[in-house]
Amino acid sequence: MKLSDYDFDLPEALIATRPARPRTAARLLLATGDTIRDLHVRDLTAVLRPGDLLVLNNTKVIPARLTGTRRRMTGQGMVAAQIEVTLMEPSAQGGWRALAKPLRKVLPGEEIVFSPDLSAVVAEKGKTDLRLVFNLTGDDFDAALSAAGMMPLPPYIAARRAPDAADTDDYQTVFARHAGAVAAPTASLHFDAALLRALVDRGVRLAEVTLHVGAGTFLPVTVEDVTTHRMHAEWGEVTQGAADLINRTRAEGGRIIPVGTTALRLIESAADPDGRMHPWQGTTDIFIYPGYTFRVTDALMTNFHLPKSTLLMLVSALMGKDRMRRVYAHAIDQGYRFFSYGDASLLIPDGGRA
Repeated sequence: MKLSDYDFDLPEALIATRPARPRTAARLLLATGDTIRDLHVRDLTAVLRPGDLLVLNNTKVIPARLTGTRRRMTGQGMVAAQIEVTLMEPSAQGGWRALAKPLRKVLPGEEIVFSPDLSAVVAEKGKTDLRLVFNLTGDDFDAALSAAGMMPLPPYIAARRAPDAADTDDYQTVFARHAGAVAAPTASLHFDAALLRALVDRGVRLAEVTLHVGAGTFLPVTVEDVTTHRMHAEWGEVTQGAADLINRTRAEGGRIIPVGTTALRLIESAADPDGRMHPWQGTTDIFIYPGYTFRVTDALMTNFHLPKSTLLMLVSALMGKDRMRRVYAHAIDQGYRFFSYGDASLLIPDGGRA
């Protein structure tokens, strides 16, 4: 299976840099087998059935993008330079793994000052990232980070504009509860409280799970044989209540529909081969590509993904590679907006009990 099989040409004008307003006004491509319909997210109340279950990722994005001044003493005195840092994940050795721009001149032992309250020491420097140990921990760290940091927009948005105050709300789901992600579960950004209430009133069930999305979600696949690609690991949890609701829904004939690839990867990691769910907590590096047998997922709501990405491979595993080529060709022809702030799709494969 070649990486080039998952490439496609996307007009730059279709890369969304702002979300639809209101959230539910985003377009929704409904692919049921080989049938494609053009709808809007607000139409989910007519598409989903009583007894269906949406699995939502309730992770909360932290303001992980920081601008600071790195300082070190030399024989000529204090040397200072600007630096941009993006936190990736807590380190097992303490502190945080972080990307830095520029990275080349950073030295271990340097102090980086981000605000009067927040600073860090460079504990380690690797080939691609740093380990930073901050001067604060716990709630004090969270408060200082909230004051000093910005939302960590994906590279393809950040290259076109800087983060601003609007992103604080736009890049966070309305059901975000557990802080720890450095990227949003973007399919969930299309929901607002009114739509969630309308779905519940229709008889659609909602289950919440947690997967803290890491910056590795944006790392490119660099091997031509995609089966040799190694996924980044992310921490997640499926509670007893969520597991019970998924099992009950399956037993009663409802469809299990994760909202976003993060929720899908988590429940597929936690399910037995026969699809039974159990409470689960830990890290997952599951890599789903064509040939994978889905354990519990019947359908998927997701945005439109980058060329040559593991997420495009995942949706191709669910729907079939040729079918996804047709879906993406239709989306481009009809002017759907792509990537994190873009439009959505609801993908229901042949076996999805549509």
